[in-house]
Amino acid sequence: MTDISTEPLTWETFAQGLWKDNPVFVMMLGLCPALAVTNTAMNALAMGLATTFVLICSGFLVSLLRKVIPKQVRIASYIIIIATFVTMADYGIKAISLDLYRALGAFIQLIVVNCIILGRAEAYASKKTPLKAVVNGAGMGLGFTLALLSLGVVREVLGSGSLFGVMIMPERFQPWSIFVLPPGGFFVLAGWLMLFSYLRKRRTHVEAV
Repeated sequence: MTDISTEPLTWETFAQGLWKDNPVFVMMLGLCPALAVTNTAMNALAMGLATTFVLICSGFLVSLLRKVIPKQVRIASYIIIIATFVTMADYGIKAISLDLYRALGAFIQLIVVNCIILGRAEAYASKKTPLKAVVNGAGMGLGFTLALLSLGVVREVLGSGSLFGVMIMPERFQPWSIFVLPPGGFFVLAGWLMLFSYLRKRRTHVEAV
């Protein structure tokens, strides 16, 4: 049997989560926080960075212990590892900004059950070397962060006329308040999904030609 952990480290190892397997726009994972906390760009960035931190650290530790953890308890072990780093991220955000911590609410703690993180631990980190697990986790985390920012920027600009709390629209601009409400998240996500679908089809057509 081929040892997949011996595969070379390539650009694709990192870039996989940015476009081809983007967690939100392609695999449709982590949609709960993607829709719930992206009413501002700052919330989106904080959630994305916290998730990236957990992805990198948990992937590294799972890979490091992949030959030690018994198969029978691997999922429970992965959850304990993930929960440890989620707790660290939770206390970190609380120490940095209480307002941001309250805005994100329970969604920081819910990173523990985010399908992206457990999925990478089971499908990737448990089969790869620590370096590859870290690089891939960073790519997936950055892809998730960019997806959340794509939603958060549009929703904040159209819904509040600001970006990262700074007013950027003219005074006569009338904010579309629906975009900072839950339905706005679905509208913006649908728009980005249509764009990604169009770009994928166009790329496939160009390659076929």
